[in-house]
Amino acid sequence: MRFLVALSAALIAFPALAQAAGEVNIYSSRHYDTDERLYSDFEEATGITVNRIEDEANVLIERIKAEGANSPADILLTVDAGRLYQADQAGLFQPVESEVLEDRIPANLRHPDGHWFGFSTRARVIFYDKARVDPADIQTYASLADPKLKGLVCTRSSSNIYMLSLMAAIIEHVGEEQAKAWAEGVWANRARDPEGGDTDQLRAIASGQCAIAISNTYYFARALSSDVRDLANPDDTDRIGIVFPDQDGEGTHVNVSAGGVVANAPNRDNAVAFLEYLSSDAAQKYFADGNNEYPVVEGVEASSAVESLGAFEADDLPLIALGENQARAQAIYNEVGYQ
Repeated sequence: MRFLVALSAALIAFPALAQAAGEVNIYSSRHYDTDERLYSDFEEATGITVNRIEDEANVLIERIKAEGANSPADILLTVDAGRLYQADQAGLFQPVESEVLEDRIPANLRHPDGHWFGFSTRARVIFYDKARVDPADIQTYASLADPKLKGLVCTRSSSNIYMLSLMAAIIEHVGEEQAKAWAEGVWANRARDPEGGDTDQLRAIASGQCAIAISNTYYFARALSSDVRDLANPDDTDRIGIVFPDQDGEGTHVNVSAGGVVANAPNRDNAVAFLEYLSSDAAQKYFADGNNEYPVVEGVEASSAVESLGAFEADDLPLIALGENQARAQAIYNEVGYQ
């Protein structure tokens, strides 16, 4: 009930939400059960029926491309700026001019021409075994290439979109030569060859296989949650410390969950209304809480689990750079033999 009251207030603040007709077709790579409430409350408040297709981002991108001008997709929701760039390069988005979205979504978290808008962020941080690592030694991403960390570091595969985006950011900040040296150093410091997802990197710290790992914040926040235990047992989270890198420099690398209106959207107005709805305070809170991410609208609080990780300064690099540097990021990893 409290959410609906807040959403009713949002309808006053965002007049586009008040239209009550038709449907909106959302292709989403978000797969969180908690998003169900987000959609149902939008339907109840606006009268707009939400139809969804969920799959992996690459599958959805290829589907929209194959459907062409006859695609029923109105919105593509996905995670990672790299995937958004891939979709945009394929011509899948159309520009949206919205004073609401431009006012509420920070400029670095949206496409400069309104092709997509970020609605939540996650930080890609350094986790470590408190018994084996001095956090003073891992205060920057660059430190992960220090030879004194040899045999301690675990990461995902270089082809993983999160690893590509991190490398893309490093390229943007320090150039290709230093980025390549970083990749060589991290690869030399590996505790094992890359395997598994982000949660697997945390499990590897808990098991003693690794002492340092790179992971998105929401995986650890999920492990801290009272109703979710992704690690072997609750005590494992006590063993793991967190560092938000580069607080005296560029800030911690962040990525985004975002959405844009599809180029041939049959229900364009409803699609814009849904995106504006996602920027309302009430929806921001629910959207971000659903995956333990950070809301992008100033003044909206993150979940208690996310807040418990601590405050940090984020890198304000425009996220479009992550897509633009993606191909070079993979090439650098390949050049140094990073699997």
